[in-house]
Amino acid sequence: MDFVYINHNVLDNVFYIIVSLLMFFVLVDNVKKFKQYRKALLTACMSLPIIFCMKFPIYIDEYCVHDLRQIPVFIGTLYGGWPVGAVLLVIMLTSRFAIYGMNGITLVVYIVIFVATALFSGRFNRFNRKNKLISSVLLTIVLEIFTTYVALWMSDIFVVTEAYIFYFIILPPILMFFMVYIIELLSDAMYIRSKIVKFEKMEVVSQLAASISHEVRNPLTVVKGFMELLKSPNLSLDEKKRYIEHIERELHNAESIISDYLAFAKPAIEKVEPLLIEQEIRNVIDIMKPLAKMSSVTITDNLGQGTVQGNKNYFRQCFLNLIKNAIEAMPNGGELQIVSALEKNKVTVKIVDTGVGMSKEQINRFGEPYYTSKTKGTGLGSMVAVKTIQTMNGKLDIDSILNVGTTITITLPAFITEYKMVQKDSQLKLETEF
Repeated sequence: MDFVYINHNVLDNVFYIIVSLLMFFVLVDNVKKFKQYRKALLTACMSLPIIFCMKFPIYIDEYCVHDLRQIPVFIGTLYGGWPVGAVLLVIMLTSRFAIYGMNGITLVVYIVIFVATALFSGRFNRFNRKNKLISSVLLTIVLEIFTTYVALWMSDIFVVTEAYIFYFIILPPILMFFMVYIIELLSDAMYIRSKIVKFEKMEVVSQLAASISHEVRNPLTVVKGFMELLKSPNLSLDEKKRYIEHIERELHNAESIISDYLAFAKPAIEKVEPLLIEQEIRNVIDIMKPLAKMSSVTITDNLGQGTVQGNKNYFRQCFLNLIKNAIEAMPNGGELQIVSALEKNKVTVKIVDTGVGMSKEQINRFGEPYYTSKTKGTGLGSMVAVKTIQTMNGKLDIDSILNVGTTITITLPAFITEYKMVQKDSQLKLETEF
């Protein structure tokens, strides 16, 4: 068989069919309404190549005008069943008679193809990919040969030429193999994509639940520490009052965290305000002192003045996580230094511990959800800290040596304001002028 039969007309016909298949899957995948009317869409998409293939045929001679119109008919009937096949048959016959006139052989041949394919459609759709490929090829070969004998029986002038054998008996099964393979490949891709979307949604729910658990644990740990301190018999009334205030504040923080996460689906605009670094970090240190005392960790600080802009709750939660991680990195006790300074237009905060340190891999993966070097942890605290710093247009750097310690450097853009102090009611208040 000479490859001269593969010309631009053949490629055009194949192009019409492939484009129509791709158009079908693109519309089904991206337009929700079409998912409910897949058979109607399949009918519309397969009718286009039927018409185009007949309008621009492969060749015309004195015996036959041939094209690849039977491929869309096969595909539509196999995947859509007899309703789709019946509509495609009507469209095909109407177009055929409109373009070339009435022909009894064409009518009988395609009715036979439609009936046989429609009867096989139900079983075909229950097959796996391999069986679909094999059965579609075998069905096409059998029907093409059978209808050829029908045409020879019906007409004395019908001639089976070499070109006819190639275009009507050899080429269609080959094309059916590739078309069915493309359909199955795209169908599997859509199915896997839908499963991935569902999995990602479940993963978000899982991360949200784990994150709530992790973030609420921080204030509860602080509450536990102050409760232990309240058991001391030598506490003064003022100390007890101060500890109870810390407990109330942390319980309120836990409630706020839960409220924030419950509002995750409909997040409100975050409240952004100027934050005094010295004041905010000192509040965090006061909260973490009971945990540090329980872990035999000494906290020292050298906090300089500086102002940044951000959300107060997120900022405090960020440094709570970082300081808590530093304390937990010193299971046998140690020293934790916290230093802040204003340098030009940047505010720098350093958290230095004498703990177990971090490897290069741990440093590179710091902030990834569910990655943690602790035996009990989720890694979400570090993720929240890194995300908060990024939101504030800041930068977090880690310098660590195993079994020596870790230095975390947070650099944030300074919020430039002009301050003046005024005396009112014997109290010093800070006024900000923009």
